[in-house]
Amino acid sequence: MPLPPRWVRRLLLAPGVVLLAAALLTTLPVWALLALAGSPLVPGRLRPLRLLWIGAVYLVWDAAALLALFALWVASGFGTRKRSPAFQRAHYRLAGWFLRVLFWQARWTLRLRIDVIGADPDTALPGRPELVLCRHAGPGDSFILIHALVNWFHREPRIVLKESLQWDPAIDVMLNRLPNRFIAPGPDGRESVIAQIGHLASDLDDDDAFVIFPEGGNFTPRRRLRAIARLRALGLERMARRAERMQHVLAPQPGGLLAALDAAPDAGVIFVAHTGLDRMLTVTDVWRELPMDKRIVMRFWSVPPEEVPADRQKRIEWLFDWWTRIDEWIAANRDGVATR
Repeated sequence: MPLPPRWVRRLLLAPGVVLLAAALLTTLPVWALLALAGSPLVPGRLRPLRLLWIGAVYLVWDAAALLALFALWVASGFGTRKRSPAFQRAHYRLAGWFLRVLFWQARWTLRLRIDVIGADPDTALPGRPELVLCRHAGPGDSFILIHALVNWFHREPRIVLKESLQWDPAIDVMLNRLPNRFIAPGPDGRESVIAQIGHLASDLDDDDAFVIFPEGGNFTPRRRLRAIARLRALGLERMARRAERMQHVLAPQPGGLLAALDAAPDAGVIFVAHTGLDRMLTVTDVWRELPMDKRIVMRFWSVPPEEVPADRQKRIEWLFDWWTRIDEWIAANRDGVATR
């Protein structure tokens, strides 16, 4: 379904979420009793009740974020100063607070735990911009990464996202006020996307983190095979063979990284691997896993700018080398045994 125009999203979708949240709150006891009554009919520990709570929390979270964003819009002179440094910082602080609330609820409701192992000091020490490259797998991994960057490492992310994420009104409003880019291929196809990525990576500050997911989508076995076939169709047989040896990640698409490196030559590069939600590929998988009782393990590797290859082809090889390392790390850690 095509994304509606911005005016529809602002005047209909966003107020609709606030009204829906208010209606849910007033009728929540009724829904809770129905979910509780149905719980004995469904395998698992109060699974319908937990699912109702998760949905209610996210809806109210979204609505509260929209109301806070509206207050910021009014305070900024009805949007006239929303791009000023002070209001940009206010939006990052607001995003950090709402992410903390979201993950507090995830820990309580889903018994979800996030552990960072072997983090390099450069990740947490502002002083130069960073390009952050993360594998993409499992529900919510984008939220987890941004939560880590904002609340743990005190970075201000610039994110490359899919256009369809603007269906979520809070994400739509918040991230469109900050220097992010929702990507949809234009008339020039992939070249247009790469140009947008390069533009977003320009003029990074010392505490900025430019976030990109080189795989282009969540890992699934079918997407992995399609990525390998795409490399073969382009005549890149050696890269296709390398991709075949990687079992837990998709073959990375180097165009975005190359554009970002050209736009930000003084930036360091951080590679991020995570595991714990890998087997949750479909809605059925998520339903089966509730309550999750999951431990998500994250690993950050920091590469200083002087260690980034200068040659284009060497940069592509370097990216594949790192993705191979991430694949090996996932294989070693996906059963909960943390290694470096």
